[in-house]
Amino acid sequence: MTALILNFEPRHAEAWAALNTAWLLEGGFEIEAKDRKVIGDPQRSILDPGGHIFMVERDGQTIGCCALMAMNDGGFEVAKMTVTPAARGLGLSRRLLEACETTARAAAAPRLYLETSSTLTVAGRLYHSFGFIALPPRPTPYARADVFMEKRL
Repeated sequence: MTALILNFEPRHAEAWAALNTAWLLEGGFEIEAKDRKVIGDPQRSILDPGGHIFMVERDGQTIGCCALMAMNDGGFEVAKMTVTPAARGLGLSRRLLEACETTARAAAAPRLYLETSSTLTVAGRLYHSFGFIALPPRPTPYARADVFMEKRL
């Protein structure tokens, strides 16, 4: 069956939390204060300030997600993108990025921004292939973030 990219609904809250907790632990990362905030209350921390969350469903199962967090400069931060291990390699992360870019362009955002870890090499290759370019290091609330990127729109 085809995987669908859907807008977050309250029914996705449990899957959102489980997917994000799983990738953080799988990567050997700590669940930090900002993680707890956006995982535990996506409505208040992402959606209410003007962001978006996309969920991937296939065969009745939620198998991926990605947030688009509104930034002060009118851009959006791509955050909390993951796909379950069994669904990796199907192009779903690229489809999530496409949903992010389409939504950001519709909002006339100047850019997409992201922070990631250099240990997430597959993700890094995806971001580069999608047109993100490296930025200099900057302050971040995440101990794991050592790669900063943007895509001008």
